[in-house]
Amino acid sequence: MAYPPIAIPGQPLGPASQYASGPGTHIQNSQVCASIIGTVAECAQYAASGKSKVGSGKAGEAPLPVLSIQRSAQSASNDAALTNILPEVDAVVLARVTRINPRQATVAILVVGETVCSDEFPGLIRVQDVRATEKDKVKIFSSFRPGDIVRAQVISLGDQSNYYLSTASNHLGVVMATSDRGNTMYPISWKEFKDPVTGATESRKAAKPF
Repeated sequence: MAYPPIAIPGQPLGPASQYASGPGTHIQNSQVCASIIGTVAECAQYAASGKSKVGSGKAGEAPLPVLSIQRSAQSASNDAALTNILPEVDAVVLARVTRINPRQATVAILVVGETVCSDEFPGLIRVQDVRATEKDKVKIFSSFRPGDIVRAQVISLGDQSNYYLSTASNHLGVVMATSDRGNTMYPISWKEFKDPVTGATESRKAAKPF
């Protein structure tokens, strides 16, 4: 199962049976989870005789790849500089859905371009900005759920409180979603994600993978 390219604290990255926990991650509920915000990297494999946060492997078992979180170069060299990074019109961002209602999804912008933000920026995805076609048929509850990670584009600086975002393009939409059972899902179409454990599907406005 593919892990997300960018993670936020608490986000599941993959099962502990398939990955070992490296720097910036921890084990929770048999899942390797992010402890910090940053880029997910697959490190060198650990030997069965070596030490790992998930413990030593059994004799004869293949070593597990290690997942770690890497802070951005800008953050590592100059955290203060990140304070000045603001979303601009046409910028592609990653945001976490915090709440929804029939008219819009409220999000927290976490990443602008390839730069992790030091502070979250509030944003809105209005129902008319979810899809490019059949806008009158769009339902927010069928497109996003709280906790989803969304790739979106800034279309307006909005009001004094929120940036206005759009997921109308094919490459925009939900890139990471967790099922009602708490399992990390994967997209099976432009409008559905599937739980690999239960096999159940849930509606989302899925982003086309690169």
